[in-house]
Amino acid sequence: MLASIFFLQFSFAQEVSNSMTTNKIWSLEDCITYALENNITVKDATLNKSIAEVDYNKAKSSRLPNLFGSASQSFSSGNTIDPITSNYVTDQINSTNVGINSSMTLFQGNQLNNQIKQNKVLLEQSIFQEEVEKNNIVLNILEVYLQTLYSKESIVIAQNNLIASEKEVERAKARLDAGTIALSDYTEAQSQAATNKYNIIAAKNDYQQYIIELKQLLELSPMEDIQIETIDENMDLVNLELDKTNVYSKALGILPEIQASNLNIEANEKELDIAKGAFLPTLSLTGSIGSGYTSINDNTFSDQFDVNFNQKLGLSLSIPIFNRNQTKAAVKTAKINIQKTEIQKESTEKEVYKKVETAYQNALSAQEQVIASEASKIAAEQSYKLAQKKYELGALSTTDLVISQNTYTNAQQNYLQAKYLNILYHQLLQFYQGNDIKL
Repeated sequence: MLASIFFLQFSFAQEVSNSMTTNKIWSLEDCITYALENNITVKDATLNKSIAEVDYNKAKSSRLPNLFGSASQSFSSGNTIDPITSNYVTDQINSTNVGINSSMTLFQGNQLNNQIKQNKVLLEQSIFQEEVEKNNIVLNILEVYLQTLYSKESIVIAQNNLIASEKEVERAKARLDAGTIALSDYTEAQSQAATNKYNIIAAKNDYQQYIIELKQLLELSPMEDIQIETIDENMDLVNLELDKTNVYSKALGILPEIQASNLNIEANEKELDIAKGAFLPTLSLTGSIGSGYTSINDNTFSDQFDVNFNQKLGLSLSIPIFNRNQTKAAVKTAKINIQKTEIQKESTEKEVYKKVETAYQNALSAQEQVIASEASKIAAEQSYKLAQKKYELGALSTTDLVISQNTYTNAQQNYLQAKYLNILYHQLLQFYQGNDIKL
């Protein structure tokens, strides 16, 4: 009985949850916010940042002294050296040794300090890399969201065309029965209706494909159904007077990939300092305390531990003389890597300029296409309506009516495409200027 009640409650909760998911209308801002919190690419970048933070703390801890404890128990027989007294004896010996050892690097060619500085730079770089991944997700969401809206409106166009085609089939059948048109005209009207049915199926498939892509970016379950919010039809067009040079300058100042490139150069410069540090000597401080017990001594265990208690403190200096040119090779490699990172920075700046230039030119082109395609759509619509009236009066063939409808359909699709491209590139230019993306 309890199991049945639990099952009913669970089923009801699942239905409510599914209903809430299905009924939710996702705006672009909703998608972006959700993706930044749940997308696995962003999560991976966040984990990389956490690893960089661990490495930084690890590098800082390298300045601290280490501390090890040791204990040993041994048995020997015959000619041997007493491990406690260091006397040469011929006997069976049970011995115990305990101790604590510590060492601390005082100077190592300033490598420790440079390693800490490098890891700090790498941590800062990982923060910018995380921002790069977030920006990529935002732009991907924007593109897929607009493509989804485009395909959704394409479905409406295809459905309207099918309704018109079915009416034209009815008229053609009536005219065929009346003997005013040939059978070929009637079959052509049927063919056009069938084509429009196919176009609806294709448009719906495109829409579902974009929904799948959007859900993947959001990391939603394939079983979840989502609906997206439509946008304002009266959005402002791109400002023709916008200076692309200013957009590029702003982009260089705010985009995280540029900051990451600068930090990449700095990190490799620190790597050069670390490599040069291997030419210098290393000075270490060592210390230990310990005691022990040996069976050949007549004193008790506790007395021997008290008598044999010892302390050591010392300095160790290591001077590099020749290490088979390993340090020289490391220095040369570090210098080459600096040059490579400088080239990578130039490549990144060129890529940013290409993106800004492309978005700017496409934005201007899309704006002009919107104006031209809107005029073409209005003219094609009027022409199609006139063709329908002529067809009803028998003054136009089915072929000419089909051609007029297809022309109107193409004009609608061209306007739809230009509209969403205009929105896309307008938002991209906003993004490169550091403004929020929102519809």
